[in-house]
Amino acid sequence: MKAIRVREFGPPEVLKIEDLPDIVPGPGQVVVRVKAAGVNPVDAYVRTGTYARKPALPYTPGSDAAGVIEAVGAGVAKVAPGDRVYISETTTGAYAEKALCEENQVHRLAAGLTFAQGAAVNIPYATAYRALFQMANAAPGETVLIHGATGGVGIAAVQLARAAGLVVIGSGGTEKGRELVMEQGAHYTLDHGNPDHLEGLGSLTNDRGVDIIIEMLANVNLDKDLKALAMRGRLVVVGSRGRVEIDPRDLMSREATISGTLLYKMTEREEAGLRAALAAGMDNGTLKPVVGRELPLAAAAAAHRRIMESGACGKIVLVP
Repeated sequence: MKAIRVREFGPPEVLKIEDLPDIVPGPGQVVVRVKAAGVNPVDAYVRTGTYARKPALPYTPGSDAAGVIEAVGAGVAKVAPGDRVYISETTTGAYAEKALCEENQVHRLAAGLTFAQGAAVNIPYATAYRALFQMANAAPGETVLIHGATGGVGIAAVQLARAAGLVVIGSGGTEKGRELVMEQGAHYTLDHGNPDHLEGLGSLTNDRGVDIIIEMLANVNLDKDLKALAMRGRLVVVGSRGRVEIDPRDLMSREATISGTLLYKMTEREEAGLRAALAAGMDNGTLKPVVGRELPLAAAAAAHRRIMESGACGKIVLVP
């Protein structure tokens, strides 16, 4: 089978396509024929070798994919060959024609979603759900600013927040991106290319500020974000690419809180609730991943360059 391999940490060019031996499931494992693999910013961070979680070399990148169960090992009862699934983790990597997974790492893919959309489910929707409901405890009627709403996690957060009855404000750096955010359910958008864009929140919130901020680029926005929070507001950091200086008095005066989130810190109970919520949303049609670009597997390096650029409009997926 063909797969992307990383034999040394470094720039996108270290992503090379290779021929690897076929894989066979062991007890409790399944083999998924990958139809699409999701590309996430974390994949690029890991590839550089500077991320907190560093895999042993060589490795195949990626945790998110969607496809069809091709084979199952002894004791597998949850899925059967031919089932459509999305993947939340894999022992062999997702950027490949096939992926070996534990049985609990595959989840039923809703009939109304394509494989490309399925590849956009796991990290984006799980991260957005965890940030909104497990970390920020979002409640109907509250106002949420999704700061950087045009990428995979941002769009997921817009859909989840709107479905839960929140007032949704999404920021984007391009007109096309902001139009997309409105199409996905946001009530209002802001142009975060404008240095003073947060001043627009006053008229949208009657000058009380927002209850929740989901932040994708904390090193750029965090200091100003804190001034935009309402009393007892909550800010959840989803992404950051460096250090930042803040004024703690902005937190104190609002009795506000800052939280960070990482999916692999979830408990089993939290993940079970999250998966059930996502399944319900996909089944009833309120959660519909947006795929912005499909690239062939061999173009993994180009995908990694693109995922780190501004102006995202939906999810990037690789198609074997």
